[in-house]
Amino acid sequence: MPLYRDQAIVLRTQKLGEADRIATLLTRAHGKVRAVAKGVRRTSSRFGARLEPFSHVDLQLATGRTLDVVTQAESIAAYGEGIVGDYARYTAGTVLLETADRLVVEEKEPATQQHLLLAGALRVLSTGEREPSLVLDAFLLRSLAIAGYAPSFDDCARCGEPGPHRAFNPASGGMVCTSCRPPASAMPAQATVTHLAALLTGNWPAATQADPKTRRESTGLIAAFFTYHQDNQLRSFPHLDLTPNTPTRNPQSA
Repeated sequence: MPLYRDQAIVLRTQKLGEADRIATLLTRAHGKVRAVAKGVRRTSSRFGARLEPFSHVDLQLATGRTLDVVTQAESIAAYGEGIVGDYARYTAGTVLLETADRLVVEEKEPATQQHLLLAGALRVLSTGEREPSLVLDAFLLRSLAIAGYAPSFDDCARCGEPGPHRAFNPASGGMVCTSCRPPASAMPAQATVTHLAALLTGNWPAATQADPKTRRESTGLIAAFFTYHQDNQLRSFPHLDLTPNTPTRNPQSA
């Protein structure tokens, strides 16, 4: 079988037989790949612990008829070590993985930007450098933008009239002017719109200055926008615990 090498983030795994596991991977050059890791559930496995969700790994794979086969695995970063011991980080992390799995639809189609975005978000989440709520909200907006669903927070999403505008409508694609505003559109505070724009562009100095009320309203609008454009809510959304300004415990210091 032909061999290839790539960097990957493990999105999810499932048992196969008595000792094997199927890993769904988001690779840097080959997009989403489903591969069999043989014997990884045995205690003697050489790389079983390296193929857990949140892991960033360098892999060698053999191309198979339906599923590829992992033949080598070297750890690049074990992000799970800084995530799974803290509930807020863990729940945010599961949404990150599920989002990447949802938005990268076709297997073996390059998704380099999504891979790099996910790797960066997991790194920041694992170190506690920024609050889980901020990491998640920024990731959702930017991953949607990469997938072709970029919201507009300035010009009217329908007619292009320069903003600022007062109404937000997920079906329309973001902020809309008075003439284009559909019924039941949200009317967020201007501070919320500014915060959303900062998250989308990665303006962290501005994003981190938002107060808890602004962050909560932003989180609700992002969830509504994501749910509309992906037809339904992520399974991991209801488990989130992302209260702004709540310190997270570092599991390595516990």
